[in-house]
Amino acid sequence: QVQLVESGGGLAQSGGSLTLSCTASGFMLSYAISWFRQAPGKEREEVSCISNTGTTFADSVKGRFTISRDSTKNTVYLQMNNLKPGDTAIYYCATDRTFSCCNRCALWGQGTQVTVAS
Repeated sequence: QVQLVESGGGLAQSGGSLTLSCTASGFMLSYAISWFRQAPGKEREEVSCISNTGTTFADSVKGRFTISRDSTKNTVYLQMNNLKPGDTAIYYCATDRTFSCCNRCALWGQGTQVTVAS
């Protein structure tokens, strides 16, 4: 079964860190992978993307978040440092199974909740 599964969400204090994982099953995670987030009452926001041409980050997370890939584990990680209450959202990873970052992606994970307490 082709799917993405996120993990690693939870409750963090302001200034703290969390690492989210996005693990693929049914295909090799060599394609571009994007992380999105959606807070209650807000539109979905692209947070970061990793592809064979590099990485991108939303301005709101630059300098605080990093994205990386471990091909041996078929997993992409989103390391989130210096967390702020505004980072509170459900985080999703997604892909079109191409080498380009996607916005209206074809395959999505189920999401993982991140809550940052002030």
